Amino acid sequence: MNTFDLRTRPGLPPALAALVKEIPRNTWRGHPHFGSMVKFWMERHMMFRDLMARITRDTQILLDGNTDAQSYGARLSRMGGLFLGELHSHHGVEDHHYFPQLQALDQAVEGAFELLEADHHVMDALLAEFADGANGVLQQLGAPDELRAATERFHTDLTKLSGFLERHLTDEEDIVVPVILKSGFEG
Repeated sequence: MNTFDLRTRPGLPPALAALVKEIPRNTWRGHPHFGSMVKFWMERHMMFRDLMARITRDTQILLDGNTDAQSYGARLSRMGGLFLGELHSHHGVEDHHYFPQLQALDQAVEGAFELLEADHHVMDALLAEFADGANGVLQQLGAPDELRAATERFHTDLTKLSGFLERHLTDEEDIVVPVILKSGFEG
């Protein structure tokens, strides 16, 4: 098993978890360098988690028969588009702007940033599957039987994506936040 692959790892490999052990999560908010940069970045991560939870919950509500297909389709289109656009943009800024700067601040965690960039490539493929699944559901809004089957597949994929997204966001926070807190980086 590849301990670095987002799809199979249970958490950060021990060598990369050193930073979060040095500066544990429960101390972050009280740290003198917990400023606007960390707050904004963490808020973005919470937005992604919230959107994923809302899309998943909304999809279950449709499967349970507690909303109509057209209302669901409008919400999925809006929230799904926001989720995809914002997450792609966020990853681009991280890969091309923040990660190179943060890596320069702490050479000891170079492998950690390589892991995060590899995660982004895996996430790109998963997000493409998300888009395909959402579009598959939206294309079946007028066909109840086909809609049910497409929605069930989409819900299964959402559950898988949600787990991978949470693993990635948690690991990224456990790497990036301690580097920012140690260095005082403000972007």
